Order: sequence, then structure tokens, then C-alpha cells
Amino acid sequence: MSGLYFEDFAAGQVRGGARLTVSRDDIVAFAREFDAQPFHLDEREAEKTFAGRLIASGWHTASLGMRLLQAGPMGGHSSLGSPGVAELRWLKPVLPGDSLSATLRVEETRASASKPDRGFAVCLLTLENDRGEAVMTQAFTVMLARRGAEPAAPRVVETGVPAPLVEPDDAEIVPFLKDAAVGATRDLGAYAFSAEAILDFGRAYDPQVFHTDPEAAKATHFGGLCASGWHTAAAYMKRLLATRTRDHAFTAARGQAPATGPSPGFRDMRWLRPVYAGDTVRYATTLTDKRASASRPGWGLAFADNVGVNQRGETVFSFASSVFWQWAP
Repeated sequence: MSGLYFEDFAAGQVRGGARLTVSRDDIVAFAREFDAQPFHLDEREAEKTFAGRLIASGWHTASLGMRLLQAGPMGGHSSLGSPGVAELRWLKPVLPGDSLSATLRVEETRASASKPDRGFAVCLLTLENDRGEAVMTQAFTVMLARRGAEPAAPRVVETGVPAPLVEPDDAEIVPFLKDAAVGATRDLGAYAFSAEAILDFGRAYDPQVFHTDPEAAKATHFGGLCASGWHTAAAYMKRLLATRTRDHAFTAARGQAPATGPSPGFRDMRWLRPVYAGDTVRYATTLTDKRASASRPGWGLAFADNVGVNQRGETVFSFASSVFWQWAP
């Protein structure tokens, strides 16, 4: 399946490659689908927000990082997937017209103790703009086939068409962060992963065969067409924004609603099970901590644990997030 193998990676190795330019239309199109906040959609509205100008969604930047990883360091070859991201930091906003490049540094390699057909490479991916500024760093692990090893048999899976979903109409008061209850959980509703949506995302951002070719995917260890991990993450953001928009409208009708801003990054993202064509994933977020910002008066940072659970009750996705949130009126 892959032209690159575990044995082709070694600690200290640095791989680079392709560059791409991010247009305003790219930024707005991604935001409309997955992260419809004013600072990703419209220049004039962005000026009134925490960001102050039109910037790319962090999830868009992460997805472009995957596209650059495939085009450059991975040379267009498929891995065996990734178990997750230890830490991702958005260091600088990506602006319309920015040209991005990716550098992959291999930090560590180790053979799998339980599966002789594969090994793991622990890597640091850095995206830079054309001004030489690092805009994102991502510490993650990738699974790679071992050269000459008998590959694992494809999983026996069923793919199909997801059941239709009805948009929730529940709403809750959104408190200012100072008054938010640590431990509170908000259900975010569900996202249906159709084959069409998986293919569209995979072809745009993660062109590995198990995301882009239903027939070829059957022969891989996944056993069928499955969603990119970044698609799973972007769908979380889509559900968060849909719920937040409903809650903020409900709050604003009864008083002052707090503003929210961008995120500096996240940690411990885990892709626990494949998400297949036909699956429906329900997301939820739980506030775990909060603190007033020392650098941004009137703002605070909210910390949360986030999960996605499929229609079989299996947790497929989790991560710990941080986001700017208005501290008090």
C-alpha cells in the first residue's frame, strides 16, 4: 500500500517538500462548512472580533498541514494511519495570500510490540509562512508498514448510508467564563459521515487511499472507506458552532451573551476507532478548568475535554481543548 516504510524513517531525519498558497476563497469556503465564525468569514466583521482581521480556521490550517505532509514528506504514499496528536499549537494566524510549507522532523521510531507488520514514528510537523514564521507545530505519531512483513488482513466492516439527522432545537444560557461551572457538559449533536463527504474531504486535504477510493480502501487494513482524522475533528467544530450559535441567540434574547475567540491549540487528540462511511458521531464537550487571561483583559481561557461517540456507543475521538472566552461583562 505504501512506497514508504517504517525502515525509511530514523530519529533526527528532516523531510520537507511542497508549498501551497492559501486564498481568501479557500479560507471562507472551509469556514462556511466547518467553522463559521466571523473572523473566518468576513473582513469587516472580523475587525470587530478578538482576532481583528480575517484569518484561517485553525482546523483549516491543520487540514492543510495534512495535505502538505502528504504532498511533501510522505511523497503521496499512504501510512497505516495515526493514533493521534500529542500537542498542536497555532502560533500565528494564517492570512489570505500566505504561502505555507511543511517540515517533518522524526523524533523517535519504535517497532510495534504487538503487531509485527508495523512500526511507529514520533514526529514534529512545523508549518511556516513565506515570512519565515512558524504558524503551527504538531507533535504526533504515525503508523508505518514494515518492509517485507506480511500485512494485516483487512477488517471486516460494513459501510453504508447514514440515517437522516434532525438538527436539535434545545438551547442553554451561555455564562461568562467567570460564572461557568467546571464539570458542566454540553451535548453538541451528531454529524453523519456520508461516503460523499468523506471523499470530498479526503481528496481536498488527506489524499490517502482509504479516504479517497472506496474499492482500494477495502484492501487496506481498515477494510473500507473511512474518514480522515481531520474530518472527524472538523465535524466536531461544526457541531460546536451550531450548538454555540443556538445557545448564544437564546442567551442574547434574555441578556448579554459572552463573546468567544480563537484557540491557541490543543493536546491529547486521539483517533480511537475508524469512522466509516455510514457512521454517525455524536459530540460532547465538558468544561474542565478556566482561568482569567493575564495578557487579554476581560478574557479568559476555557479548558475542555471533548469526545465523539458513534452510533454503536463506541468512543471514536477525544481531545483536550483550550479557547478564549469572555471572562465577564
